[in-house]
Amino acid sequence: MALINDDSEIEYVVSAELRLADRQIRNTRADSAALLDADFREFGASGRVWDRESILDMMSDDISSAPTIDHVTAARLAPTVIHVTYRTRSQERTAVRSSIWLLRDGSWNLY
Repeated sequence: MALINDDSEIEYVVSAELRLADRQIRNTRADSAALLDADFREFGASGRVWDRESILDMMSDDISSAPTIDHVTAARLAPTVIHVTYRTRSQERTAVRSSIWLLRDGSWNLY
């Protein structure tokens, strides 16, 4: 992964995004919850909409192998908003992903 940027907040957000793919983090509810915004929403490939509680439930039971992640890019959209995109590859599928991270109350969280 090559991320060319001297913005330490972008570097932190990208690192946090990648930690969410780590099964040890995913399977530990408190660790995952610390990275998710209270208003978190995810739109799955199936069309399902996950809220914070439902994604935390799913991640705590996730036994799949961690995906390979590449093509990571990140851009600051506003002082408190960072957009991250990347590609994941697993045995099941390849997906291009996009996420928005918000800075609220001094903490960056996945929105």
